[in-house]
Amino acid sequence: MGKKNKQMKNAAPAPASVPAGPLLSRRGLKVIVAGVVTASLGFYLVTLTDPAGQNWASTLCPFVILGGYALIGVGIIIPDSEEKPPVQS
Repeated sequence: MGKKNKQMKNAAPAPASVPAGPLLSRRGLKVIVAGVVTASLGFYLVTLTDPAGQNWASTLCPFVILGGYALIGVGIIIPDSEEKPPVQS
C-alpha cells in the first residue's frame, strides 16, 4: 500500500454539522399538534364503532387516523413561512 492509502485509512471521519436553528419550525410544530389532535379524534371514533363495522364511525375513523399521521409527517418537514416586508412605493 502507498502512503496515501494508509493516511486515508487512519484518518478520522469529519464530524457531522449541526443545524444552526431549531429542528422544527413554529409552523411545523402547530401542524404536528393538529395531527396529534386529529389522530386522537380518530382513535376516539374507534370507540363509537359497532361490532359489525357498519356505521358511520367505522367508515370514517381510518381516514381520520391516517390524516392525523399525514399531518404529523408534513409538520416534520414543513419550513417556517418567510414573511416578506411590505413594499413601499
